[in-house]
Amino acid sequence: MNRSDRRMAVVVLSAVLLFFPAVPAAAFVLAAPLEGTVGIAMERFAGDVLERADREQATLVVFRLDTPGGLVSSMRGITTAILESKVPVVVWVSPSGARAASAGAFILQAAHVAAMAPGTNVGAAQPVMASGKDAPDTDMKKKITNDLVAQIRSFAQLKKRNADVAEKMVTESLSITAEEALSLGVVDLVALDMESLLLALRGREVTTGSRTMHLDPPSGPPVEVSMSLREKILQFVSSPDIAYLLLTAGVLAIIFEVMSPGGFVLGTAGAVMVLLGAFGLRMLPFNWAGIILLAAGVGVLVLDLLVGGIGVLSLFGLAALVTGGLILFRAPGGELLNVSMSFIAGMSIALGLFFFAALYLVLRSLKRRTSSGREGMIGMEAEVMEDLAPVGLVKCRGEIWRARSADGAPLAKGRTGKVAAVRGMTLVVEEDGGKVLPAGGSSEKSAG
Repeated sequence: MNRSDRRMAVVVLSAVLLFFPAVPAAAFVLAAPLEGTVGIAMERFAGDVLERADREQATLVVFRLDTPGGLVSSMRGITTAILESKVPVVVWVSPSGARAASAGAFILQAAHVAAMAPGTNVGAAQPVMASGKDAPDTDMKKKITNDLVAQIRSFAQLKKRNADVAEKMVTESLSITAEEALSLGVVDLVALDMESLLLALRGREVTTGSRTMHLDPPSGPPVEVSMSLREKILQFVSSPDIAYLLLTAGVLAIIFEVMSPGGFVLGTAGAVMVLLGAFGLRMLPFNWAGIILLAAGVGVLVLDLLVGGIGVLSLFGLAALVTGGLILFRAPGGELLNVSMSFIAGMSIALGLFFFAALYLVLRSLKRRTSSGREGMIGMEAEVMEDLAPVGLVKCRGEIWRARSADGAPLAKGRTGKVAAVRGMTLVVEEDGGKVLPAGGSSEKSAG
């Protein structure tokens, strides 16, 4: 093929590409779970999913939502990402038994299509402080509440939903079922499963930015997206159960390190666990009373070991740990975000068995006769190496000691006696069967 032929081929190919555009890529739907506490991990994950949907030109994004609430800052980040998304976003409260409480109610209202599964609920979005307490009844509370009311109303009005009912979720902590939400115009549809959801979306009109689109999701299962390992770790440590465990175990390890210094494993592990638990607290609205009870409970358990108590302090310590776990977290909206009862019970039983076993060993060791050190020499046999008249030398436990007779009576060389007491570096020896001297007496030092 000469040069002119090659040029002609390029011209023909360009014309074909101009008048016959490339076949578009197959349409697909991205589906991703938004489960657990609304925090930094969920915010980053939602943003990554929406970026991928835009980059790969997905037809639709479906977020399966199940949350008790979380941080307002993370909620704002998620809702902003949804509103700015070029790809339509469906937020579906699913499966049955799931909820879109507190911050979840805002995320649901920000969606282009708000859907719920039967047996789910939405609402209870009254603001509380990060410490778990209700916002103080001051002008600050009014400012916070009014700001959130304006935000949820703007979402509802933008998506042509019932703004008055949405407002009551913030001002009155209103919580409603899926069927009630649909009848009141708070959500757009109720769907039992993903297949029925996608069927119900076909032909629905939504607005993304300045574009109006008619949804036509393809049939078949969507492309599932899950959290990365890093995001899973962040979400894992922000779980109430795990944060409770990390804080309790971390404080306990640090206390043991302080009690028996010299190593570094316990102290380092405890510090790492406390830091991870503190990160969980940053993700979760916590109650300072729960933190104090948790730390006090661990401290009382350790104190019972130190004083050699009879277990009463350990019972108080376990009670403090249980109470602290019950009130440690509280979700925005007023409802408690508790550590699970089964987790608290299991951990309390395990700690209780450990400390009562340790306490039993401590008490038993106190009753046991000393077998090492100078105190362990009392009652041992001593062979007279030099007449005790009343001071001389004896051989005890393979060593030569300076000794004195217990009652002043001489003991001849070659005789055996029994160590009655230790006075400094001098053994007080009595003849077998003799009277043991009282604890007083003078202290003498060995001459060599």
